Amino acid sequence: MKVMGARKVLVTGCSSGIGLAVAVRLAKDELRRFKVVATMRDLDRREALEKAAGETLNRSLEIRQLDATCEDSIRECVNSLSDRRVDVLVNNAGVGMIGSLECQSVSDMQELFSTNFFGLVRLVKELLPDMKQRQSGHIVVMSSVLGFQGLLFNDVYAASKFAVEGFCESLAVQAMKFNLIVSKNPPFRHQTNRLYVPLTAMKHADPTGQLPIDAFYKMIFQHDRMLNATLSILRILHRRMGHGAA
Repeated sequence: MKVMGARKVLVTGCSSGIGLAVAVRLAKDELRRFKVVATMRDLDRREALEKAAGETLNRSLEIRQLDATCEDSIRECVNSLSDRRVDVLVNNAGVGMIGSLECQSVSDMQELFSTNFFGLVRLVKELLPDMKQRQSGHIVVMSSVLGFQGLLFNDVYAASKFAVEGFCESLAVQAMKFNLIVSKNPPFRHQTNRLYVPLTAMKHADPTGQLPIDAFYKMIFQHDRMLNATLSILRILHRRMGHGAA
């Protein structure tokens, strides 16, 4: 069944988490406004998405292979689409890293950046010329509050998200010239996890960043009983990030 007049939406990182949920939600839109291309690096992990998609599978939702760390994979996926048309890119693919800096290898850090930051760059670089030519398009980036406020033991992950924030804010200026929209989620008004609210509240109260740094230092290093509880919270936050596979 062909969905007439539907916008073609390419979503990355759809094997689990937010990517899977977004792809299925759009595919099940009652007004049939979207034709979803749900992508993932490893198609062997497609079972959860197929089950969630239900009757929309191969109707308003199709599954394709796409590795955000590989330009050839991205190009092959886009070239397989009719007229290479992507009306909306939802960049969700990402990986996490938690732990003290000295325990992380530089190669692991580079791999994280290759997905979280350069994965977005590769996708935009492939799709932006077509969007400019059509003077129509929407790029949605699933960001993180850690692109706004760093968090203990999330040094490299936060750095990758800060890079994403700067990239998107800079790109948005150019995009306006071609009637394109670049949007990020979550800013303050779109936070999806209430556990992050204290972080953003402190950052908002003191834009210099010193208030949250002092608060975290006192909580962790001057109140020993808080350390284990803090580490437990960090593990919970890490599990709830809901990263999809690149």
